[in-house]
Amino acid sequence: MRAGRVLDAQLHILDRQVLDVDGVPVTAIDDLELGDVPLDTDLAGVEPPEVENLLSGAVLGTRIFGGRPPSSRWHRIPWGAIRELGTAIHLDVRADELELTWPERWVREHVIGRIPGGRHDPE
Repeated sequence: MRAGRVLDAQLHILDRQVLDVDGVPVTAIDDLELGDVPLDTDLAGVEPPEVENLLSGAVLGTRIFGGRPPSSRWHRIPWGAIRELGTAIHLDVRADELELTWPERWVREHVIGRIPGGRHDPE
């Protein structure tokens, strides 16, 4: 028996809100990326795969029309960046350190930042 916690992905991980180290909402989890899965038909005694990354991305179209987005469209959150799994998933990193927040940063810098008063909090 391996040490660790056994989780039901659908119950404990998928569609959960992700919060960064400061409690700022980052995203929701859409899928998981597992480690190597053996291709043998005889799985007796084979260790189950471990979760490597949590995946988030634009999946609305595929949920409506079916299919699966290409691997390049997924944003990955390393399993090692998770601090706590609960009603929300808490991370040990800030949102700005993750690649999945680049669209928000781009809009903040190139659109909102060009509006007069857009670079500071309201008084």
